Order: sequence, then C-alpha cells, then structure tokens
Amino acid sequence: MATFSCFHILFFVFIITSGVAVSATEFTLQNSCPYTIWPGILTGNGGNPIGEGTPLNTGDSVQLRAPPGWSGRFWARTGCTFDASGHGNCVTGDCGGVQKCTGTGAPPVTLAEFTVGDKDFYDVSLVDGYNVKLGIKPQGGFGDCKYAGCVADLNTNCPNELRVMDPHNNVAACKSACAAFNKEEYCCSGAHATPQTCSPTNYSVIFKKACPDAYSYAYDDETSTFTCAGANYLITFCPT
Repeated sequence: MATFSCFHILFFVFIITSGVAVSATEFTLQNSCPYTIWPGILTGNGGNPIGEGTPLNTGDSVQLRAPPGWSGRFWARTGCTFDASGHGNCVTGDCGGVQKCTGTGAPPVTLAEFTVGDKDFYDVSLVDGYNVKLGIKPQGGFGDCKYAGCVADLNTNCPNELRVMDPHNNVAACKSACAAFNKEEYCCSGAHATPQTCSPTNYSVIFKKACPDAYSYAYDDETSTFTCAGANYLITFCPT
C-alpha cells in the first residue's frame, strides 16, 4: 500500500457488486495545525481529481467525495505562497509549483493513502519522509476499522542528516533515508527490491518507534495496512 503503482482508474458511478450497491466515500480533511495548510491530493492512474488544494486555516475542514474504486493519497503542504494565477511554492509538500496538484508532492511528506471499494485499504506512510502529524479515523463502517496515524512529532528528534529547514531555520520536515542518501538498501531498489532483501534500517527504526502504526519503509506491511468496509474517513492534520 505504501507504493503508488496499484491505483485504479476512476468511475463517477455506483458499482453493483454481488447485488450490493457501493456508494461514494466521503473524506473530511481537518486542519488542527496551528498554521494554515494546503492539502495535497493526488488521484492514482490519471483519474479525475476530487479536490483542488484549497487552503485550510486552523480549525477548518473540507469534505470530498470519491467514487468506488478510487485510489489516492492526501498530505499537508506547509509554508505555501501562491499568486492570483495559482502559481507559487511550498516549504514542504510542494506540488509542481501550483496550488492545484498536477503531480506527486515533493518529499518529505507524511501521507494518508487509500484504495476504496467493497473493502477499503488505508495507511499512513512515512516512506516519503515526514512533515506533520497525521491521523485517519474511520467513521461508521464495519470490519477492523482501526485508527491509523502518526501522532508523534518526528521533526523534534529527526537526525541532523535528514533535516529539512524552513526559512526561519526551524526543522520543517524529516527526509527519508532513501531521499537523503539514494542507496538501494534505504530505497528498497536494485538488489534490495524484494521483501526478502529489504529490511528495516537504523533510520526506519527511528520512524517506526515513534509511529508504530505507520509505514516506516516500503515493505513494512504487517503492522501498517488497515481495512474497513462502508466507512467515511476523517483525516486530521496535526491531531492532538
């Protein structure tokens, strides 16, 4: 679930499966950070987008609806400045220099990832690093439907070699070891491209210890993927 290759094509219709109507899923994005964020929203496989990156001030929220079969990811962009035409940049999570995302957010970012359908799969991923706390809370639904999140402030204990600083010389984000060093053993690539050959590293262990329910590296599946059926989801940036 931590990779983005399995996303499906979208259809804005109801899907009838085994005689049961599967309806759209509602996502509520809530900003509990003490500053404005610009949600980053990316739909898989070039499907129709479900949001436009509207800024959320502290305490604000927005509701988005996704059709059955939707796959995508959400993240917080911080320290953004855009002009009247919607062009600009963000300190973290920048999305191609535009307010409305046209590509994957620039790491490091904390990700909420989903594939929704008869059975939803969701996770919080630190594979692309970390910028803000993030939580996923299913609302309604049936099955396991557990809270998933990373509610620790990883920026406070980010190793020096992974730190991303903001213009005020504060730690704005924490890189993944893959982004920092571009080595196969950190990126789960090349000779380390399988679950058998890619193991936790000293850096991913730091992430996992802080956030046990989040993906800390690409094959961290056993304790990091969650399922639910028939739910809507509250995604909170900077949950308390």
